[in-house]
Amino acid sequence: MQAFPNLAPADTAVITMIWALVPVTALLVVLIAGLTWYAMGRALRPVADIRAEFADITAHSLQQRVPVPDSHDEVALLAETMNGTLDQLQRAVGRLRTFTSDASHELRGPLTTLKARLELALARPDRAEWTTVGDEALHDTTRLEEIVADLLLLARLDARQPLKLQPLCVTDLVRRTVAERYPHQPVVLLTDSAPDTTVPGSRTALARLLTNLLDNALRHAHSSVTVEVRDTERELVVEVMDDGPGIPAADRERVFDRFTRLDDARTPSQGGTGLGLAIARDIATAHGGTLTAEAPLETGSGARMVMTLPLPATQ
Repeated sequence: MQAFPNLAPADTAVITMIWALVPVTALLVVLIAGLTWYAMGRALRPVADIRAEFADITAHSLQQRVPVPDSHDEVALLAETMNGTLDQLQRAVGRLRTFTSDASHELRGPLTTLKARLELALARPDRAEWTTVGDEALHDTTRLEEIVADLLLLARLDARQPLKLQPLCVTDLVRRTVAERYPHQPVVLLTDSAPDTTVPGSRTALARLLTNLLDNALRHAHSSVTVEVRDTERELVVEVMDDGPGIPAADRERVFDRFTRLDDARTPSQGGTGLGLAIARDIATAHGGTLTAEAPLETGSGARMVMTLPLPATQ
């Protein structure tokens, strides 16, 4: 029988190697852990700075921004995205504060007038002409009702509540709106749109849009208002033009701001609530369209409002 070779030297070598590797392995593990902790700390330090700065931002300090590291990595992109969001939030809060202030001012005017008239009448009840007082009070409350209704409509539009859309012939809607609401007004309708051209739309909302545009045009027109309806390959175009003083080029975007009245229409009796064009643009936007104030086709020919609505792809 062949005897097994003596394995003692090999076993000793293995044991020696194991005992030598144990501290080396432990040292490597500690070293790798330390390097990992250091690297993660450096990588996450900008995140900690962003978190600390973001935690200090409140509604009263929206002008603050989080620091953007120079690493040009995902953390830097995160910081830039957060700053972009803060920019949008600051603009939204600024618009909300301005809108709230303007709304309070608009509501305070009729309320102050109404209160003064009633107090004056009650101070001398035997001399008050109550019929006149009632008519004036009714006028003030009607104006308050119009402002509140416009504010509620704007709130619904801002909330992006979906509209009930259905195939709608805008030419027929314009013709019916003019016939029903402005039978004795100098409104001229021109149409170059196909009779069967329809767009997905809300009849109630688009009727309100047209009414606001026509009311605004008639308020400033000298003698007539023209409504033109035409369609292109991709969109339906509605233009409302008047022969009034027009809109200066610098104000053609500002007229769509809420509670905006130009210099020639600052009084409520002449300028309305100041919400009509803002509502009209929001309705157009809700339909995927646009509403802009464009330069008149002829010099000195008045204001020109242009609304576009996208046509369905099947048409």
